[in-house]
Amino acid sequence: MLENQQVTPYDNPEESKKGQVTKMFDKIAPYYDQLNRVLSLGIDVLWRKRAIKMLKVENPKTILDIATGTGDLALEAARVIRPDHITGTDISEKMLEIGRKKIEKRGLSGMISMDVGDSEHLKYADHSYDAVMVAFGVRNFENLEMGLSEMFRVLKPNGTVIILEFSKPKVFPLNILFNLYFKYILPVIGKLRSKDEKAYKYLYESVQAFPDYERFTSILEKLGYRHINYKALSGGICCIYQAKNNTGSHFPSYGIMATCPAARCG
Repeated sequence: MLENQQVTPYDNPEESKKGQVTKMFDKIAPYYDQLNRVLSLGIDVLWRKRAIKMLKVENPKTILDIATGTGDLALEAARVIRPDHITGTDISEKMLEIGRKKIEKRGLSGMISMDVGDSEHLKYADHSYDAVMVAFGVRNFENLEMGLSEMFRVLKPNGTVIILEFSKPKVFPLNILFNLYFKYILPVIGKLRSKDEKAYKYLYESVQAFPDYERFTSILEKLGYRHINYKALSGGICCIYQAKNNTGSHFPSYGIMATCPAARCG
């Protein structure tokens, strides 16, 4: 089991996880969107739609999209929610270049901006966004709690965070098929198209190491988030986590424990 281990794309002890992840996404950026559709059989599009549908209920006017990549989640939010502004941030300039072209093509440059930035050291002011969202990005944080804490910091009081992330299916035989596909088939397909087998080997390993379901909600709880909830999709292949910052104007200390009345798998 890889759980609770620090997983990196290239197993280079002299380079941080953050540096390796940046290098990986810069390398696979030209193939990223196409491979997402192929490797997920297009289901990733439906997952993003579901996440944005949940966020729309909150009617946020300002949204921060962490690890925005090529902007798929931001574009869906712009289409469905029509907020005043969406800021996308990512450590990979190559991914952002593609995202900016997609935004311009759809005539949304006035609504969506994209910045190079470190998710664990956000440059945005405290309590500046109504919502923070991230799709398949928290797995790549070098320090998970630091990244989640930064998301909390920039949320306005009563702001909402939506996190879409892979999880490990629990039900037989989906759990067996999932492991076989992610561990053996996906890296081969990824290597053929992107020429980087390790990037898709890392995907499997990082999913195995990620503290999913109640383990993730307990981390959110520890950091001060409230009204935490999650919804498993596609048999548990991924989950949407939702939580609130309604603690007032100050970031709580790591020691404060929040209630989590609605943490569940629906």
